[in-house]
Amino acid sequence: MAHFDSEAASERAVVATASDDEPTAIPGTRAVLRIATREYRIAVRSRWALGLTLLFAIFSVAIVGFGTSEVGPNQYAAVVASLVELGVYLVPLAALTVGYDTVVGAREAGSLDMLFTLPVSQAQVIVGKYLGRFTVLGGAMGIGLGIGGVAATLIGGVGGLGQYALFVLVSIVTAGVFLSVSVLLSTIAREKTQALGGALVAWLWFVLLHDLVAIGLIAGTTLPGGALTVMALTNPADVFRLLVLSQLETTTGGFAAILTEASLSVPVLVVALLVWLVAPLVVATVGIRHRPP
Repeated sequence: MAHFDSEAASERAVVATASDDEPTAIPGTRAVLRIATREYRIAVRSRWALGLTLLFAIFSVAIVGFGTSEVGPNQYAAVVASLVELGVYLVPLAALTVGYDTVVGAREAGSLDMLFTLPVSQAQVIVGKYLGRFTVLGGAMGIGLGIGGVAATLIGGVGGLGQYALFVLVSIVTAGVFLSVSVLLSTIAREKTQALGGALVAWLWFVLLHDLVAIGLIAGTTLPGGALTVMALTNPADVFRLLVLSQLETTTGGFAAILTEASLSVPVLVVALLVWLVAPLVVATVGIRHRPP
């Protein structure tokens, strides 16, 4: 495939540059940035970056258009709440799809082994590849959702633009979380089909099954006081929902309404989201060292 040829050519260029620079280890930050830049360029040349931009633009403009026509031009809160409730399905799916072949796909193409010939650590390779893809994913989401923000401003003015900006920011961070999860799955998978299957299972669990199990436990058993907090913090999709909805002057239904009873503060939710972003990536950098060839 052209994608793999492009990837291998990029690796050869990086190897050549490294050989010219020094035979010893490349300084950590520079090595990560070099690999991230290469990953970014490959992703930008592919069509999925443009596709994601269009997807999020259509999604946001449609919700903004329908929402403001129903609730009035100045009622941003209800529109953002609708974006959150639908975005909790779309954002994880997009991120998991982008990241599932990050490591295993490069391994199958032969480009990962070429990267490992560089004087860099395997952990630097994983982090660099993650940062490159996250930059493209975050940029596509920012542009696509930003178009929705422009539409919201044209229809309803700038009164609630801060709420919309919060939604965009938290959505991008949440996408980074699920991209981190997908990179972990890609690291431990032996082939791309396994990684893709793992990504789909992760999406089903975090987006659908986790909340169904939690609702069943709440309805059928007597839970200890901190159970609701644990349920919320063990699912990054719920943390995303709570973090945005906690800043809106509106109500919502479903499991999100139940989770609001946990009364989690914004700092706690922010820390939880950041932990979810970093932890899978750390596990992936450790796992790659012990993964059999």
